[in-house]
Amino acid sequence: MSRGSGIIPDESMFNEFKKQCVSTESWISKYDKNGMVVWVEVALSSSQGNKGSYSKVHKIKCRITINDVSAATMYDVLLDSQYRKTWDPTMLESFDIARLAHNADVGYYSWLCPKPLKNRDVVTLRTWQANEDEYVIINFSVKHPKYPPRKDLVRAVSLLTGYLIKPTGPNSCIFTYLSQADPRGSLPKWVVNKASQVLAPKVLRSVHMAGQKYPAWKAANSPDHKPWLYPIQSELPMMDPAELSIQRGDSLENVDESSTKDAQQNEDSS
Repeated sequence: MSRGSGIIPDESMFNEFKKQCVSTESWISKYDKNGMVVWVEVALSSSQGNKGSYSKVHKIKCRITINDVSAATMYDVLLDSQYRKTWDPTMLESFDIARLAHNADVGYYSWLCPKPLKNRDVVTLRTWQANEDEYVIINFSVKHPKYPPRKDLVRAVSLLTGYLIKPTGPNSCIFTYLSQADPRGSLPKWVVNKASQVLAPKVLRSVHMAGQKYPAWKAANSPDHKPWLYPIQSELPMMDPAELSIQRGDSLENVDESSTKDAQQNEDSS
């Protein structure tokens, strides 16, 4: 994906992301129930003996029809870091590190994993844009000089994660989540891919519930403070984006989690 002359995504990256969100070509449905659909991207080549078919982390897409929360509210929910602490039960720690532009920042997030897995963390560059027709948020992993991988956590990698929210009425929207993320460690990729198909609907249901409760919460918690909409309100320090670089999974050490492995199975059967 193009990021223009620097690390911050340009308009072409937003357009490419939106195109993937609405595309049906090269995607196969894995779940379709109660207004929610989950797809995984079909690998370009899945022939036997192709190493990539066993090592690639799936790109997953999940879409939910929301009939009781506006697109603008769902957008606020995703960008309000203070609110996330009230509804995200897996979060260990989360904070914004610095601003990169009026619509871009870099942040840290760590989360609980079921035992015996080690807990994960990630450092991501996040950028967003909004208009009357749609709201878009995208992020990907970066290396920050002051936040290297920690010994007590496995550093995961977001290759590309984001949201496309399109209004369908004053209090309704179509909410699409797309992600290609590698939790690293030594988990087999088929485990990662299978788990993502199960977890994605749960995540979206949690976000939807958070959207339902957000207006009341925000009314009692700095209702006019929305730095993602009004950059002048941001208290984050500015950072030169040139200090960041893309985090690639192959540069991270694999952590032994062999005790978590179940009987081997081919991911194509998932």
